[in-house]
Amino acid sequence: ASLGTPISAFDVHGADYHVAGSDASGIIYQIGARVKRFKVGDEVVVHCNRDDGDDEECNGGEPMLSPSQKIWGYETPDGSFAQFARVQSRQLMPRPQHLTWEQSACYTLTLATSYRMLFGHAPHELKPGQNVLIWGASGGIGSMAVQLCKAAGANAIGVVSDESKRDFVMSLGAKGVINRKDFDCWGQLPPVDDAEVYGAYSKKVREFGKAIWAITGKGNDVDMVFEHPGESTFPVSCFVVKRGGMVVFCAGTTGYNLTFDARFVWMRQKRIQGSHFANLKQASEANRLVIEKRIDPCMSEVFPWAEIPQAHMKMWNNEHKPGNMAVLVSAAKPGMTTLDEAIVAGHLAGNSASNS
Repeated sequence: ASLGTPISAFDVHGADYHVAGSDASGIIYQIGARVKRFKVGDEVVVHCNRDDGDDEECNGGEPMLSPSQKIWGYETPDGSFAQFARVQSRQLMPRPQHLTWEQSACYTLTLATSYRMLFGHAPHELKPGQNVLIWGASGGIGSMAVQLCKAAGANAIGVVSDESKRDFVMSLGAKGVINRKDFDCWGQLPPVDDAEVYGAYSKKVREFGKAIWAITGKGNDVDMVFEHPGESTFPVSCFVVKRGGMVVFCAGTTGYNLTFDARFVWMRQKRIQGSHFANLKQASEANRLVIEKRIDPCMSEVFPWAEIPQAHMKMWNNEHKPGNMAVLVSAAKPGMTTLDEAIVAGHLAGNSASNS
């Protein structure tokens, strides 16, 4: 998105400025006349779904299917990397009081997206005892998915790209972890009419499947695949999910040209489901799990305002630590959990700056 691929944010919203950022925690400074659920001074977290609230999908349907649906901070010119953020009241949820301000600001997008993927596509809602293959299990979205599986009584099988990430994923409650570097079956599907090439590829995919069985038990294919890498992993995802299971995806971080062997999908009646963020009800249910301390934000690093570009480059170069990153915007320092702490710290920082 930051690279303007596949489309520039400026071309989406048409404004001559763009404030990025789709997660936030903060204090309500001002409200409109029609706002009833919140008041000035409330401590909140912000989710990134925005719509006009007027059509059938927004009123009794599925707000994420509304023609007016947009992602705040990407498809709108005003996001969270600012001293003041303008949001709709239906974007707001209570802030978990046990978290610091920066912890509160780092999880909503990844958690709500994961929640909808796992619980939002009937009849394939995650159930206790089911097995889920989670790509990128140590990342922002993957770490949320692993914890959601644990909270639901399901089994997460995490895929990582480096052994250094194994212990982190296991600590979140995964049943097992697979290092994708141990296998060589990635990329687009090879030509199915080339028997030699396709046969060699299929053998490699089966080896990956056996690694899954080593965790789930022989013959136990996963009920669901939690997909977001896209091009490099999608053919394998469609192979390893069980008959009648679902491959649910929310991104294509390795590429958008997704390929799969259609025979294995239609004959075994597998479901391929696109998923995009979450509606307010789903985001609120996910946020409640954080308030109840059943989900940890997995905050990895905290950056000052001036280092937002460096934080983005870390993600682009895959140099970021496991979990979710956060940025201090108005907070004078990290580690604060209350408004009073923030006020005192801000006052002291202001005095220090004026005396220097």
